[in-house]
Amino acid sequence: MEQNKSTENKRQKPVDGTTSTTTDTDATATAYTTTNSATNSLNSFNSNRTGDGRQTSNKKNFKTEASSFFKDTWHYIKEIVNIYDESDAGTTIANLTKGVEFRGDNVWLLLFAMIIASVGLNVNSTAVIIGAMLVSPLMGPIMGVGLAIGINDNALLRKSLKNLLVMVVIALLASSVYFLLTPLSDAQSELLARTKPTIFDVFIAFFGGAAGILASSRKQEKITVVSGVAIATALMPPLCTAGFGIGTGQPMYFFGAFYLFFINSFFIALATFLMVRYLRFPKKTYLDTTVERKVRRSIAIFTIIVLIPSIFIAINVIKETSFNSSAIGYIDDIQKNPVMQNVQIISQERNYSRKGSEIVLSLVGQPLTAEQVSILQNRMTELGLEDTKLTIKQAAGASLDVKTQALMLQDFIEDKDRIIAERDSTIERLTRQIDIERHRADITANQLADEISALYPEVKEITMSKAVKVNTKSGKTDSIPTVTLMWTTTPGESQTSSLKSWLSVRFNTDNIDVVNLQAQ
Repeated sequence: MEQNKSTENKRQKPVDGTTSTTTDTDATATAYTTTNSATNSLNSFNSNRTGDGRQTSNKKNFKTEASSFFKDTWHYIKEIVNIYDESDAGTTIANLTKGVEFRGDNVWLLLFAMIIASVGLNVNSTAVIIGAMLVSPLMGPIMGVGLAIGINDNALLRKSLKNLLVMVVIALLASSVYFLLTPLSDAQSELLARTKPTIFDVFIAFFGGAAGILASSRKQEKITVVSGVAIATALMPPLCTAGFGIGTGQPMYFFGAFYLFFINSFFIALATFLMVRYLRFPKKTYLDTTVERKVRRSIAIFTIIVLIPSIFIAINVIKETSFNSSAIGYIDDIQKNPVMQNVQIISQERNYSRKGSEIVLSLVGQPLTAEQVSILQNRMTELGLEDTKLTIKQAAGASLDVKTQALMLQDFIEDKDRIIAERDSTIERLTRQIDIERHRADITANQLADEISALYPEVKEITMSKAVKVNTKSGKTDSIPTVTLMWTTTPGESQTSSLKSWLSVRFNTDNIDVVNLQAQ
């Protein structure tokens, strides 16, 4: 019975199993769907990861390539601006130290250069001044100062300063004696140009000094560059102008020119010092550390003593240059103002001062009213000249000072010369035109007929006249030579064209009329 039950149960399991199998199939389908969904999600995730990975890889490649490009560019720039490989520190130091020496031929060269430069300034010859710059040995001690500070050489610094001081004294004495003895005592433009330093003089001195030490440090030939630096930095002319101030008793020339010489000297030395440090010239070492500290301290004190006033000088030069630029802009601006419509500026002065600058204008024409002057003063404030005083000198009601009258007379003479030159040009042009007309008139009808008959036998007769051509719109009139030709046969186009060209040459004009007719 149990076996039957067991068999029965076994037989019944399939029935139950059918239900169970159906349930398992649904579960399997559900699980498959879930698996497919998970697989799709995983594939999508993997795909996204692959895309993100590609983007990340592209970014990394771009960064790598950009980094490589900038590194290569920087390496190339470093190669083309490299100045270390061709520098020769030992030879440069030896040459500059030798250039500091001031004895024998250098003394005579300085005296000759000062006389040459003084003559050049006196006669206003730029070529002579350039020649003096090339002869002068002044650059040696100045560059020696910068070198000494750069390599901590106290002995070289003292020697450079001492020789520079002696050179300056000798140069001033030589130029002062020359200008004291010369009969030409007028200040020419080359002299006046050395009395007021500008910011451009600072730039020229600094970059000229840098070019000088760089050229001196090269292993190859460098004379051309050094000569150019000597001309550009212009150490001789300011000293000569200072001597002119002493020789003629004009202290303003002396202080202005010596001020320019000091600026040139300082910035040449500063550029030399910076370049020496940049090129890593070997510094002088001392066995006794106490001595080394004293040397460094003395050099630092000297540098500070020179640097502090030079900073103020440079600032003052910048301010003065800025004032002059603004003043020039202001004067150009007010000349376009309706207030100045009936007024002419005959002279102008720009006087810079730290306490208060001034612009002086000398005017001729209709006197300005107080209201018009106030408009001009307000315009100064608008153009950044708040602390500047405007002084106006007008001719009406009072006589002008001698200087203003001289400037007026000079302007009138220049205007007269310009008018005369224009008239001379007009007369010359009219004379040439008359000569051409006379040449045309000299050509007679019989002479022209003989020439044309020889060249063109087909021409039976000619008529020569001058026709007056009038433009009906402009009213302009012109006298045109007219030649009428009577041909026995019909002329060809090449004949008429060549004949007209010949007549243009014969009458010396391109403006000619040729009428071709055929005889009946």
